[in-house]
Amino acid sequence: MPIVQADRLARIAAALLKAAGASDEEADAVAIGCVNANLAGHDSHGVIAIPTYIDRIRAGHIVPGAKWTIIQQSPTTTVIDGHWGFGFHVNARAMALTIEKAKTANVAACTVVRQSHVGRLAAYPMMAMREGMIGLATADSGRSPKHVVPFGGREARLGTNPISIAVPSDLEAPFYLDMATSAVAAGKIQLAAVRGEEIPTGWIIDGEGRQTTDPTQFRNGGALLPLGGTEGYKGSGLAAMVEVLCGLLTGLGFGVEPTGRHNDGCFMAVFNVAAFRPLKDFRKEVAEFAHYLKATPPAEGSNGVFYPGEVEYIREQQRKVAGIEIEDATWEKLRALAGDYKLAAELDLA
Repeated sequence: MPIVQADRLARIAAALLKAAGASDEEADAVAIGCVNANLAGHDSHGVIAIPTYIDRIRAGHIVPGAKWTIIQQSPTTTVIDGHWGFGFHVNARAMALTIEKAKTANVAACTVVRQSHVGRLAAYPMMAMREGMIGLATADSGRSPKHVVPFGGREARLGTNPISIAVPSDLEAPFYLDMATSAVAAGKIQLAAVRGEEIPTGWIIDGEGRQTTDPTQFRNGGALLPLGGTEGYKGSGLAAMVEVLCGLLTGLGFGVEPTGRHNDGCFMAVFNVAAFRPLKDFRKEVAEFAHYLKATPPAEGSNGVFYPGEVEYIREQQRKVAGIEIEDATWEKLRALAGDYKLAAELDLA
């Protein structure tokens, strides 16, 4: 697999998106968002998605330059219509507005509809974290095809429906949660398939409802399992609540709309820490809490405790130096797109 430095990978992704019709601002938002996911080790949300986004532009499912409209608002709430723009761009603007409202009102929330895939969800709560606030985001895939079975079922009825919360602290690595409510993100199955790797038992079932380690069965009538294994009702319940916040509260609805247009619905909220206690004291205590968690002796066979967000930070520091491994199938797709847009020589992808 080629190993590519992050800045070069971002330039390649942005150039291809611009050639496909994205504005400079949109292309940079998507490219940087994808590469940041690669840096954190979430390759399923990295540049592997760029060819898919370009396919969706060509199909008219993503609209470059789309309007960003406030449908209704109050001092603490906003409902935003992205008009099928790039989720990375639409959602970041929505979170930025919510942060500004929380600076005045201390608590603010928004819903976002009619936007494309938002990428790695943690990017948005981390915007609030950097402003000394607690950020929360949940997302679903609207009425596009579902990939997750509810606990006890064998047909998909739910999305991967992720949840992310980010908290300001005095730690070197950010303290945040970013998790799918399925056993794993769908992109990780795709990644394993293109890499020719097996997946762990408990991630998916095949078309007959049997657990399998073959990732290709996911696209052959299979489905993801909910988070929790034998206690999968917990992941299934969380996913259902995300669906309520992001599908029903937004008005997107539930179930599947046959055209399959991907439509990320999001609910996001921001809490101004200073409205509850001094930010300085809170940041200090979050760091102390993280160190308290890490102070436990490691279990047998374990490398010890990592607080939420720490592993991603470690990977990011490593990959900033060593570069990012890109699976051959993805690299070849990027090269082919560069050829299509006559950018192969300029991007050194000939």
